[in-house]
Amino acid sequence: MKKIIEIVPNYSEGINNNIMAEIISPFENEKDIFLVKLEMDASYNRSVLTVIGEATIVLEKMVESAKIATKLIDLTKHSGEHPRMGAVDVIPILPIQNITEEECIELSKDLGKRINEATNVPIFLYSKSATRPHTENLPDIREGEFEGLKEKMQDPRWHSDFGNNYPHETAGVFAVGCRKPLIAFNIDVNSKNKNQVAGIARRVRYSGGGYRYIQANAAHLHDKDIYQVTMNLTDYEKTALYQAIEAVKMEAKRFNTEIISTEIVGLVSVKCLENSLKYYLRMPDTKKLDYSLEEIVEMSIKHFKLRDFSVDKVIEYYIK
Repeated sequence: MKKIIEIVPNYSEGINNNIMAEIISPFENEKDIFLVKLEMDASYNRSVLTVIGEATIVLEKMVESAKIATKLIDLTKHSGEHPRMGAVDVIPILPIQNITEEECIELSKDLGKRINEATNVPIFLYSKSATRPHTENLPDIREGEFEGLKEKMQDPRWHSDFGNNYPHETAGVFAVGCRKPLIAFNIDVNSKNKNQVAGIARRVRYSGGGYRYIQANAAHLHDKDIYQVTMNLTDYEKTALYQAIEAVKMEAKRFNTEIISTEIVGLVSVKCLENSLKYYLRMPDTKKLDYSLEEIVEMSIKHFKLRDFSVDKVIEYYIK
């Protein structure tokens, strides 16, 4: 049986289509890669690539893609709404089918070593692959961003796991690790005041007294001229989409602000959608949600106010 994984590399380029086409080219036209899905965001100046396929092939192609990104992305000339520290800012690995989390941890360490040898970019291992407690959390590694890396990495606590203890001149550092499925979930609000939206984000995230598995900040989408609470839900089984939505809705009331729409960046499991649909359908957690995938997606769009969402954003669509 083939060992199937998902990787979700984030690249610090969201504007130039030609650059991204070259960066993702190693993954294309491979029979053992079942999905190559690119989402570019000009406001964030960041692209999220989702790849599902046979583990050996996917990781081999990831090394090639990292080499191209290192060559083409120059962070000294990069700016955007999303914090970043590397040309390939982060490379998460997730077990999907016929492979364990423990195997993915070992694969991530091998991948980090191979990318460093191929690019000379220092690598941090994070999440479940972390070798030190303080590198488990990606925002902690990213703090200070690309511009602060040179000074930060002089501290022995922030020496890399693979490679030099100073950043690559133009590509910074990369983070690689096995993690639980993470939901990149953004909520668009009708406020024009960034401080207000930042206040909402601060109250719903864990460090501000909110939910344990929510990381949140404020961002401005220049193309739509709206602000959003941009979130990562790091464990959707313990903090669900509906809890994030209702928390933002509650905190927004103090500013007379409302939710316009929401978006999921990358893929999501059907279980994640079902868990939150049960709340809006007033069903107990233990009750089975007996609907087709298409019906679940349709209801999710309605109840979560999702935009730009369809069945091809659900993992199970590709691995029936």
